[in-house]
Amino acid sequence: MTSLVSTPWQKQAKSWIRDYPEVIAALICAILTLSGWLALNGNWLGGGIWILIAAYIIGGYASTREGLTTLWQERELDVDLLMIVAALGAATLGLWQQEYYLLVDGAVLILIFAISGALEGIAMHRTERNIRGLMQLTSDTARRLQSGQEESVAVQRLKVGDRILVKPGELIPADGILKEGYSTVNQAPITGESIPVEKTLGDEVFAGTINGSGAIVLELHKPPESNLIQRVIRLVETAKTTQPPSQQFLERFERGYAKVIVVTALLLVILPPLLLNWDWETTIYRALVFLVVASPCALMAAIMPALLSGIAQGARQGILFKDGAQLEMIGKVRAIAFDKTGTLTTGKLQVCDIVPANGTTPEQVLQIAASLEAYSEHPIAQAIVSAAQKQSLPLLSATSVQAQVGLGITGLSAEKTLKIGKRSLVEADLTSPTETNLIQTSSRIEAEGKTVIWVSQQNRMMGLLAVADRIRPESSRLIGVLKRLGVKATVMLTGDNAATAQTIGQAAGVDRVYSDLLPEDKVDVIHKLQQQYQIVAMVGDGINDAPALAQASVGIAMGGTGSDIALETADVVLMADRLEKLEQAIQIGVKSQQIIKQNITLALISVAVLIVANFFGELTLPAGVLGHEGSTLLVTLNGMRLLSPGQDKVREL
Repeated sequence: MTSLVSTPWQKQAKSWIRDYPEVIAALICAILTLSGWLALNGNWLGGGIWILIAAYIIGGYASTREGLTTLWQERELDVDLLMIVAALGAATLGLWQQEYYLLVDGAVLILIFAISGALEGIAMHRTERNIRGLMQLTSDTARRLQSGQEESVAVQRLKVGDRILVKPGELIPADGILKEGYSTVNQAPITGESIPVEKTLGDEVFAGTINGSGAIVLELHKPPESNLIQRVIRLVETAKTTQPPSQQFLERFERGYAKVIVVTALLLVILPPLLLNWDWETTIYRALVFLVVASPCALMAAIMPALLSGIAQGARQGILFKDGAQLEMIGKVRAIAFDKTGTLTTGKLQVCDIVPANGTTPEQVLQIAASLEAYSEHPIAQAIVSAAQKQSLPLLSATSVQAQVGLGITGLSAEKTLKIGKRSLVEADLTSPTETNLIQTSSRIEAEGKTVIWVSQQNRMMGLLAVADRIRPESSRLIGVLKRLGVKATVMLTGDNAATAQTIGQAAGVDRVYSDLLPEDKVDVIHKLQQQYQIVAMVGDGINDAPALAQASVGIAMGGTGSDIALETADVVLMADRLEKLEQAIQIGVKSQQIIKQNITLALISVAVLIVANFFGELTLPAGVLGHEGSTLLVTLNGMRLLSPGQDKVREL
């Protein structure tokens, strides 16, 4: 008996058929085209013809439907319909003249367009996955407080003025104002910043963020559908469905080209018998040859092989291009916006300064701090403990460890009181005049955008620790290289405060810094940059970067630390967190542009020569097909030059 339970392989196959029908159609068309060609060469004439007819139907269905829909609804001709007409013309001529290899020529033409449709289908499905991923950041239910009672309700039923309870560690279901309690909130899903933000009475808390250690009560001040995460979703949808001017120009060119070819073909059928006394057989023959030689196979091959080769070359170097059009676009970038955390910086907190008080060593300060922080889950605590472990410092045993809300942590070790945290926690221990230097040092460190941790033992100051997200070593060198490559402006976008942002921005060498930004603010900055520089790239790694990545002409995500949404939304992914690969990505884009321009020039010249030869040199059909396919082959081979081993030698930082 056959099992009714689907295997993982069967489920995956069904998923592919459901989500990527265009890819399946293109694959079947390729197999049928090859099989038909082999059958014709093996003298199985009838079988080869029927196989190629099947290739025409399966591969050309989507283009035929799209072309006829455009013709019916918009009264416009496009290249999709032209390709079908050219392919059918080649097939008809082949059957009429018993030149059956022309059926293969038409099938290859249809296959090219089937592949194009498959790539478009993959892009559309990726957009849907982006939206579904963002939806997972929102909670379905909330704990609403009413008349002192707690009830679980759907988030959609909440209204402005409702109060909701959010327990420690829970996802915050809606935007609201904190009315009761105190907690730290992990806002990384929204702002991308690594340090949790302390929230007190009156502070705004966003949906999709994660509550820390304290239970809090929020009052909704806006409808659930207007919360920040929903706005992020709408921004991604809008940006992904908005066509750039270059795409609109390309579509207009395709339709104009189709009109010219169709009108010319009709004139070639009507006028020569009337003006040149051609017989109808010769006229139809020349018109069909014109359809074959004028079909833009070489033009189509001018772009796709070069882009696919560039994509493959990028993959060799750890650069994932998801969209061939964006590979071409990245070579034209004139401004690049960088997210701060996880992009220009490592995205991980580190102890960067240890300032001991008089009579204390840096090792003692770090050891005492790590001994208490080992009991905390806070990212700052983890950074301090990690620093102590790197120095192999033994941790002291501690008892009576307590977290002081909004201040730090206290405890006992060897019957001595330890205090680790903000200056206000240890204020009473700042009694010695010599500790004035620590206060001055603390002010200087904080001005650099670092977080200062004070350490005291038994009412005596031990010293300071400074924690910060460090800039990537390659960031400043990359900015300089990009300027030499022709990038006119480099900017940094961050949700962090101005002091920290300016410090990182200056160290990286970017031209401008934008701080205290929400996701929608980043989109506004990208839009303004596009008005000034036209083609703008955005490099980011967080969920908060997804709308800006979608809005940018080229969205680039960091592959190692990047969130799922950022990776799915972006057009380019720099694998293994190697920011320096951005230079190579741009170089590949520039090279692909050069090859595409060469190919377009060669394709247009070959079409012009074949058309002229058709009418003035009485070009035979086999010669026309040979010239047509030969130019396509030359263009294809030129486009594949990016795959040559020599192209691997792209200069690195």
